[in-house]
Amino acid sequence: MPELSGKHALVVGVANKRSIAWAIAQKLAASGVRLALTYPSERLEENVRELAATLEHNPLILPCDVSSDEQIAELGASLDREFGGLDFFVHSAAFARAEELAAPFSQTSREGFRIALDISAYSFIGLARQMRPLMQKRGGGGMLTLTYLGSERVFRNYNVMGVAKAALEASVRYLAAELGPEGIRVNAISAGPIKTLAAMGISGFSNILGHYRDHAPLRRNTDTSEVADAAMFLLGPASRGVTAEIMMVDAGYSVMGF
Repeated sequence: MPELSGKHALVVGVANKRSIAWAIAQKLAASGVRLALTYPSERLEENVRELAATLEHNPLILPCDVSSDEQIAELGASLDREFGGLDFFVHSAAFARAEELAAPFSQTSREGFRIALDISAYSFIGLARQMRPLMQKRGGGGMLTLTYLGSERVFRNYNVMGVAKAALEASVRYLAAELGPEGIRVNAISAGPIKTLAAMGISGFSNILGHYRDHAPLRRNTDTSEVADAAMFLLGPASRGVTAEIMMVDAGYSVMGF
């Protein structure tokens, strides 16, 4: 019997087959987890439904624009009706307008800053608030989000997204402290650069991939399956004593100096 049979999980952020969220969803499904996947707009709904059709255990497909408190609340209500509780929540939502990434950081607009922080950081808080009572029904659970080293170091053309990821990582720590007494663990994975839909919007991304490959201790880039394996550890029972952690899955690049 699969290790996590009978568990239920919400995965937010599946865009296409290259998504880190999709790799995690596949691993969860293979472990016996019944999934709920969300789509942010009609434009991406077909992609999510086509991918979901390849999974076992009849995934639940639900709309959720993470910038809308109303849709987040509706998502929570739907999960309560369908699942009656929740064991795992994976957050992989991030967005910044292209012009905010391309312009000098000091030129970040107020609206661009708001959008990036709202979608990339606040959405984790808003969703966690809705998932909390569902996890309480199960006596605890695991929450996981995805971040990047740009939260700590300056990467050209990452700009406001780096600030958003820093806010996201701080949110992990504060949520972990608040929810820990309820048996809810909150962690993040800081993955190396991967050719996802979001990453390809960063100018010079291929140069970042090459630099990582040449300088990381493992002398290669990270792939989505490695991030998914780390996610399974952080969500599963083997990490029952781990919370408030930012786990690096980047072929060791983050330890390197000159």
